[in-house]
Amino acid sequence: QVQLVESGGRLVQAGGSLRLSCAASGGTFSSLAMGWFRQAPGKEREFVAGISWTKITNYADSVKGRFTVSRDNAKNTVYLQMDSLKPEDTAVYYCAGRALLVVDTSNAYRYWGQGTQVTVSS
Repeated sequence: QVQLVESGGRLVQAGGSLRLSCAASGGTFSSLAMGWFRQAPGKEREFVAGISWTKITNYADSVKGRFTVSRDNAKNTVYLQMDSLKPEDTAVYYCAGRALLVVDTSNAYRYWGQGTQVTVSS
């Protein structure tokens, strides 16, 4: 069983940057596809970015060019670098893991972290 723990969320001003981390334990992290999702109050959880075990990346259109997903298999950690943040990026951010490929549907992911709050002030 894989456990995921996110960190790095905080309050930041619009235009600022944050780096979220997601540390994995209890399984074979290097073989997992990892996704980042977010959920704002009153909205459905949405796909943000993902990275396969071969380090192929995918992004939602809303974050392309601003967010960068990466992974360090030696540290069992996946990162989400968020630049040029906007108030609409405010949400709880979750990392998730699944076998094989990155997909953009949350119910395809088996493993989930508890989430970390990102708040972007205008």
